[in-house]
Amino acid sequence: MKQLLLAAFLLLTVNSFAQTDKKLTAQLQTALQGFNGQAGIYVQNLKTGKTVAINQDTLFPTASMIKVSILSGLMDKIEKGELKYNQKLAYRDSLLYAGEDILGSFKDKDTIMLSKVAMLMITMSDNTASLWLQKLVTGTHINNWLDSNGFKNMRVNSRTPGREAMRKIYGWGVTTPYEMCKLFTMIRNGQVVSPAASERMSRTLNRIYWDNTALSQIPPYVQCLSKQGAVDESRSETVLVSAPHGDYVFSIITKNNKDQRWVTDNEAYVLIRKVSALVWHYYEPKSDWQPAPGIEKYMLNE
Repeated sequence: MKQLLLAAFLLLTVNSFAQTDKKLTAQLQTALQGFNGQAGIYVQNLKTGKTVAINQDTLFPTASMIKVSILSGLMDKIEKGELKYNQKLAYRDSLLYAGEDILGSFKDKDTIMLSKVAMLMITMSDNTASLWLQKLVTGTHINNWLDSNGFKNMRVNSRTPGREAMRKIYGWGVTTPYEMCKLFTMIRNGQVVSPAASERMSRTLNRIYWDNTALSQIPPYVQCLSKQGAVDESRSETVLVSAPHGDYVFSIITKNNKDQRWVTDNEAYVLIRKVSALVWHYYEPKSDWQPAPGIEKYMLNE
């Protein structure tokens, strides 16, 4: 019996080792050198199964990336008939989250379809829209859905009972690079709530306005699902790329960043672009695509 157990353990170890892309891991470790903060990266080639895992299970703040979890909880409520994708909602001034969000410019009692609120939450990363939907779904329901689907770390903290201590550390939400990639892969595979719900989520996640960081290093004719997150000391992005030679997913999340400037050459933004370009050309070595000269002036998304 001991010999069988040992053989099984060795087989699992070999398989796990074989799944690691050592060449890409080395290149990404080099890219991280000198970064003034803490970064985690998880990459998986969904065709071959090979991965890169650098601080992949470390806890990081999600910032706006938690909105994909909110969308998952929303779809669960719709699937159960508790909400309708096309139902009309009435905006109230009490919902306002101070900032420059589109929904925040609405007047009290203006109406809007739930589907458009969901679109604003993901596409524009509208915080008023996001908190409105979280209020409808509840952070507790979202976290229960995450737990029941095997997510051990990803959780909504803000405005959620029992999550106050984690909110003080991580803000709105907490996750790991691995679990962000897991959620995106489940969406791609039709495993979030239902195949239909996942398809709707995919269509929304490939319409991102904030395309000036990781997405700027991927050809515009390649479909990507993505979500970005940014607060002063954390800048992050998760992307699932439908590349010509096979889909791949990656998440790069940072925290404790020294450079907290809100400019395009912020150190973490530069790192995210570097990682995205590196991974794209690694998986598509014959691609001669590069960002067009002068594109920078058209990428000042604000």
